[in-house]
Amino acid sequence: MKIKDVIIIGGGPAGISCAIQLTRYDIEPLILEKEKLGGLLVNANYLENYLGFPRGIKGKDLTELLKEQLKKHKINVFFEEVMTLVSNKDFFEVTTNKSSYDSKFLVIASGTKPKEFKECPIPDKLAPKIFYEVYPLIDLKNKKIVIVGAGDAAFDYALNLSRENKVVILNRSESSNCLPVLLRRARESAEIDYIKNIKIQRISSSYGDRVKLECLTPEGSKNIEADFLLFAIGRMPCLDFLSAELSREVNEVKKNSRMYLAGDVKNGIFRQTAIAVGDGIMSAMKIYNKIKEEEK
Repeated sequence: MKIKDVIIIGGGPAGISCAIQLTRYDIEPLILEKEKLGGLLVNANYLENYLGFPRGIKGKDLTELLKEQLKKHKINVFFEEVMTLVSNKDFFEVTTNKSSYDSKFLVIASGTKPKEFKECPIPDKLAPKIFYEVYPLIDLKNKKIVIVGAGDAAFDYALNLSRENKVVILNRSESSNCLPVLLRRARESAEIDYIKNIKIQRISSSYGDRVKLECLTPEGSKNIEADFLLFAIGRMPCLDFLSAELSREVNEVKKNSRMYLAGDVKNGIFRQTAIAVGDGIMSAMKIYNKIKEEEK
């Protein structure tokens, strides 16, 4: 069992900002990250509202800067998936796919996971063509990609992918939920088709293992074929590792000032990098204040 001052679950903006702030208090944090650093920044086309970058910055470029900052502060990052989390009287026990850790304080900055499309079955043979995150598709060229969704993510993904590909956005309703500037840019792009009031009724494979979508519109049936299908239909908190008991008692544990939720995992639809960074820093400051109180 390895004992750490503070364990941070998640290596996105919230987790990284929390770790950096903790090191300024001479508190040693450990970040446990399942896949890759940066969180949803890997999906972001451009961040235009993050202070300090008046021309905007690509998500992948900001991720590289965060990695550089982690390295500068010599913060430990272990690439391990958290499997279970148990709260005992005086510490948290975190078990990963590789090891186990104890910590007096815990910051959950695990972000969100995509909601799955369940309106009709998806054939198993099409699994390599179906995606819920955009980053695996970033390097594609000369392909046709259908994106299902009507929020900021769907339109941001479309603008990103349309540089080298043909993109079709499918919105099952009349109105979109995205920022007006994203909608305007999508409509101005010759490489993006935006179709409203369209519902997928059946997904099957077509010639050459392409994806065939049989859809219903107010005008009747419409078939669409594509090389890849990307769903951007919402996200939900990633908290699968919480034990049943801790899930029931999470609010009570938080009151003891030993566990904190930071970033997208707790912010619902208010998923912004700046908010996540602020949450991470605030969590670190609260931990420091709690430690100082206990030392008195």
